[in-house]
Order: sequence, then structure tokens, then C-alpha cells
Amino acid sequence: MIAMSSENDIMEKISLIDNLERLGISYHFEEEIEDQLSKIFNLNVLHEEDDLYKVALYFRLFRQHGYPISSDHFSQFKNNNGEFKESLLTNTKSLLSLYEAAHVREHDDAILEDALIFARSHLERIVPTLNSTLENQVTHALRQPLHRGVPRVETHFNISIYEKCGSRNEKLLRLAKLDYNLLQVLHKEELSELTRWWNELNLASVLPYIRDRIVECFFCSVGVYFEPQHSHARIMLAKCIAIITVIDDTYDSYGTLDELLLFTKAVDRWDLSEADQLPSYMKTIYTTLLDLFTEYDTKVKELDTFNGVCYVKEAMKEIVRSYYIEAKWFIQENMPPFEVYLNNALISGGLYLLTLASLLGMRSISKASFEWMMNKPKILMTSALIARVINDIASYKGEKDKGQLVTGIECYMKEYNLSVEEVSEKLSKIAENAWKDLNKEFIKLTSIPVEVLMRVVNFPCLVDLVYKNNYDGYSDPKYNLKSVIEAVLVNPIDE
Repeated sequence: MIAMSSENDIMEKISLIDNLERLGISYHFEEEIEDQLSKIFNLNVLHEEDDLYKVALYFRLFRQHGYPISSDHFSQFKNNNGEFKESLLTNTKSLLSLYEAAHVREHDDAILEDALIFARSHLERIVPTLNSTLENQVTHALRQPLHRGVPRVETHFNISIYEKCGSRNEKLLRLAKLDYNLLQVLHKEELSELTRWWNELNLASVLPYIRDRIVECFFCSVGVYFEPQHSHARIMLAKCIAIITVIDDTYDSYGTLDELLLFTKAVDRWDLSEADQLPSYMKTIYTTLLDLFTEYDTKVKELDTFNGVCYVKEAMKEIVRSYYIEAKWFIQENMPPFEVYLNNALISGGLYLLTLASLLGMRSISKASFEWMMNKPKILMTSALIARVINDIASYKGEKDKGQLVTGIECYMKEYNLSVEEVSEKLSKIAENAWKDLNKEFIKLTSIPVEVLMRVVNFPCLVDLVYKNNYDGYSDPKYNLKSVIEAVLVNPIDE
């Protein structure tokens, strides 16, 4: 269907590719899709297209696949006053397509800034007038734009929409449902293995102050990569998320400054004999950490993939040092300037470590990819910035209630004498600008494998979901995660 649809009906191919991606089955056809997109891009079809729905769809897909396409193609939809034409308001499907396309904008795409405001305001206004299916699509998009969505979560929603579509292809729908349920079975098996490992460690009983979130850890891992070929990597990443949660909670909520200094030095030396210097509860954490990395080393050798464990180990040392700096600020009641706080928080936020860890066990990964990431490229630190800022806004109230005074919002408030609401708005703007940087860097980095770049890009999308609507969904999963975890990991789709 991808390769044999008529050469003349380019829109048919583009719609098929869009449906494959929305239904979560495009990973089966990556080469065919890239081949077709390359051919269509070279035909320069947008110069002849005047349908807003089609222009926006072409544009979004090309940008999402790394093609440098200009946003000037949207100029034709503005009037002489530089405003989007009123006639566009009669077509909800086109407005929705424009709204989704606006989320792949870069800093230079001023027209897409206007497009986002124009499309969003009118979509919000007309939601109550729409039929149920279209209303669901618009409501979902306004809450969760496709470009920033977590793949499996978006797949679950889009299958429910596609099966109500009168022009649906029954074979595609059948394949999507089968694929979703088969992958869910695989993910359940992985979660079962992970849960056994976690229960055998018994950390939640030994360390009652930690967040017991092993299912959420695994869901985060699925959010980074859901495909079957990443099964081993997914489990290794989930274990890394679990162990840094334990360490983070120890620095945030339990350890004394003297104990935390001992632990920080022990991690930096990375030697089992260091455990003798630690309090008994820390000894458990330390030996578990070292054992995990020994396990990583063994597993990577078994898989015969590039062994990047040493890189992840260095990132682990770095995040522990950043935890200690934050703990010292808090315990000594030292409020740093916001920029000083942020430089440290980009590491303590965990995304840098976890993105490196996500490469472990990936079949085609290379030494070059690990070394590129170790140099903290702009796209990686931009992802870290989005994740950090979203986290800071959402977790502020909970941290304040626990007595945590050194937070991003507190530092910004004190330095600039602003209210919580004003600081939250400024941090939200920082995150929004960072999304634009992320889009630009993704297109620029043609020398980096897409397989690697997608790990970097998927992390902030995951964080956006976990902390949606300023709720800390990781610390309290009932707000943002319970229903999506049930959909992704528990309940199969009716076939």
C-alpha cells in the first residue's frame, strides 16, 4: 500500500503514512515510509497546494521526519492585513491540522506562532458544537498535541478514533489492534520480570521513605521506546529510573548532610569496599547500585552490543554530585541565584543520565553515539531544560508542603521579587522556547542516527505527560498516570 499507491495521488500516500504513525504501526515500515517521504519532498508539491489541511499535514510530517521545509507555505492563508483568513474557520479539520503543524515550529517561524493562537482560540470556541468523534479529537489535541505525545498513549487514542472513521481501512485497523495487544503482552512480560527484581531487592520495606513506583518506572521506559527490539534496553532503563528514585529520595527526604557526603564520595570512587564507611541503610543502596551496573555489564556483553556502561557510570556519579549540592543548599538554607540553581538542576533532573542509560542494550548503538551524548549536545540539554522546568512548576506545591525551600520557583521568586504565578508563567515560556530549539536541533542533526535522536526527543514528551496540568504524576500517579498506565499496560483493545 505504501509503495504501490498511485504516483499521482500524493495525498493518498501522505494520509496513509499519517495513519500508520497515528495507529502506532509505522515502525514496521520505516524504510518504505522514508523512501516515499524523500520522493515526495523532492517533488516540491507544496508549491502547488492551496488546501490548508493538506499543506499543514505535509508540513508537519516533513518536519517530524527531519526535512527542512519552510513555514512560508502558510503565507497564502493570510489576508492583506497579515491575519489568517476568516474563511478558514468553516473547516474544523483544517484548523486542527494547522494547530498540530504549529507545534513543530522553530524560533524563526513567526507565522506559526500566529497560526497556533489563531487555531487554538477558534478550536476552543467551537468544541461544544462538534459531533462526538471530532469533539474528542479536538479536545484531545488541545490537551495533548500529537507532536508532544507519548507514542503508545497516542496510539491507544487514535485507534479509538480511527475505528469510528467512515473511510477507515479495515486491514490497517485490524493490524493496529493486533499489534497494540501483542506489544502489550510483551510489555507485561517485561514488567513481570522487572517486578520480580524489585521485590527481591525489598528496598521499599527496608527504606520506607522512598517512592515505591516500579510500575511507573516501567511505563516511563515504554514511553521512551515501545518497539519489541528494545525489550532488553527497556528493562535496563526502568531499573535505572528505579534506582535513581531511591537515591533522589534519600538526598531529598532522609539523609543527613554528613551521611550524604559519605555516599557522594563512595559513588565517586565506585568501589565495593567503600560500603564499609556508610550507614547500614546507605550500604544497602550503594551495593544495589554497584550490583545493577555489574548486571548491566553482563547483559550488554550477552547481547553483543556496544558496551557503554562506563559512560552511564560517569553520568551516575555526576547526578549524585548534583543531588548533594541541592541537599547542601536545602540543609544549610542557602538559596542560590536561579542560573546557578538551573545549571545544577539540569543534571539533577535526571534526563541526561537516563538518556545515556536508554542507549544500553540497543542493538545498533555505537561508541560514537555515547561519546556524542557525553559531550552534552544542545538538543540533549534542551530536552533536559524542558523536563526540568515542567517538573519544577508541577512539583512546587508538593515540595513546599514538605518544607523544601530550594526549588526553581523559590530561587526565581527571591532573585526577581515575583509571585509564584508570575514565575510559573516565565518558566512556562522558557519551556515553550526550548521546544522550538528542540525542533530545530532535530532537523539540523543529520549526522546522528534517528534511533538515537528519538530517545532524546521522547523524554521531554514523557515528562510533559507525567506532569500534565501542573500535577506531579510520578509522586502521585492518580492524577496523570493511572488511566494511561491501565490503557497501555493492563487492558487490551477489543479486537
